[in-house]
Amino acid sequence: MFVSATWKNKLENMPAWFISVYAAVCSFCVYFCMYAFRKPFTAVSFEGLYFLKIDYKVWLVSAQLIGYMLSKFYGIRFISGMQPHKRANTIATLIMFAWLSLFLFAITLSPYNIIFLLLNGFPLGMIWGLVFSYLEGRKTTEFMGAVLSVSFIFSSGVVKTIGKNLVINHHITEFWMPFYIGSFFLVPLFLFTWLLNHMPLPTEKDIQLRSVRKPMTKQERKNFITMFLPGIIIIVTTYVLLTILRDFRDNFSNELYTELGYGNNASIFTETETPVSVIVLVLMSLLILIKNNAKAFLLNHIIIIVGYVLALIASLLFMNKMINPVWWMIMIGTGLYISYVPFNALYFERMIATYKVQSNVGFIMYVSDAFGYLGSVLILFLKEFSGVQLSWTDFFIRAVLLITSVGITGTIIAAIYFKQKHKLLFGLPSNVTTTHAA
Repeated sequence: MFVSATWKNKLENMPAWFISVYAAVCSFCVYFCMYAFRKPFTAVSFEGLYFLKIDYKVWLVSAQLIGYMLSKFYGIRFISGMQPHKRANTIATLIMFAWLSLFLFAITLSPYNIIFLLLNGFPLGMIWGLVFSYLEGRKTTEFMGAVLSVSFIFSSGVVKTIGKNLVINHHITEFWMPFYIGSFFLVPLFLFTWLLNHMPLPTEKDIQLRSVRKPMTKQERKNFITMFLPGIIIIVTTYVLLTILRDFRDNFSNELYTELGYGNNASIFTETETPVSVIVLVLMSLLILIKNNAKAFLLNHIIIIVGYVLALIASLLFMNKMINPVWWMIMIGTGLYISYVPFNALYFERMIATYKVQSNVGFIMYVSDAFGYLGSVLILFLKEFSGVQLSWTDFFIRAVLLITSVGITGTIIAAIYFKQKHKLLFGLPSNVTTTHAA
């Protein structure tokens, strides 16, 4: 994509707060539009279709997740080594490939069209890393990252509402609907990618507060993993389990709502995801107020634990018929995203800034995501092949009870490890150090 020198110069002369808002809005819109190529098909059930005696939608979700997962493994090297001047054109190319895959999905007979959702998932899995690379390493990364992360909560509900409305009220087939939705958002995505590509480089103050973020070499990636291996194993394991829960709720919310009595309500997705988006955005944005990186990094562990606890409490209340299904979905969504969003914008950003290591968020995030989506694929096949007959709702509740308990324990252990690691490296407890304060 070409760069307008005039527009770039104007942005460079704007106040810092304007740049932060500008980047937050542009990144939100780019990722919002990306979800229009990924999530609309999950708003319908493809009822009555099976392949090898397995629910056809399970095949579709699994295929896209496998593509998404493979993208994350590939992205460990690809995203961490991406040169800044190639980001925008790469985003545009990946989106066009995903859109073409939806077209081929629509015109190809089932079950042969399953492969095209795998091809659709692969390019989309790299968009987050490309977008976030514009935002990391800055004084206001928490604010911008929180806005970006809220996009995949809010947009998921919106595009599914639009998609289900097209099927119910405009009689677009379940196979063509995803392509139509993607077509609506193609031009806006290119526009906001172009605008985001004019984002000024981090200032000297940003670098002082957060450290320089550069493309990583193979040796630098190896050094980072070696340095924090025990903590990475613990926190990535909890993230894998969290991704399974978050993704299951997102991909099969239509089935959950159908069992809960809201199957013909197309707006239910937006109604439940909007309050979740607002709550998470406000909470995560407040982390910008904490200048000390070590304190903020430790606080991320506490926030993640709070999210797990909220999801656990919500499920216990629902099981005992103390809250209705809508409130259950709102509360559990809020809890899961309070735990999930820090990993996508805040946790690793503050980790790198705290320890001042040569790294970037894209690298460690894609390591985590790769195993996270592998877990999502495995859990879907476990449900289908385990022989245990459970409804979507019962399966989800049991998963919540198990995973939140493990997640709370694992996050506490990780917090202890990283605090001790900080003390070992810097010789001071992380709660009193001023090494990285503003």
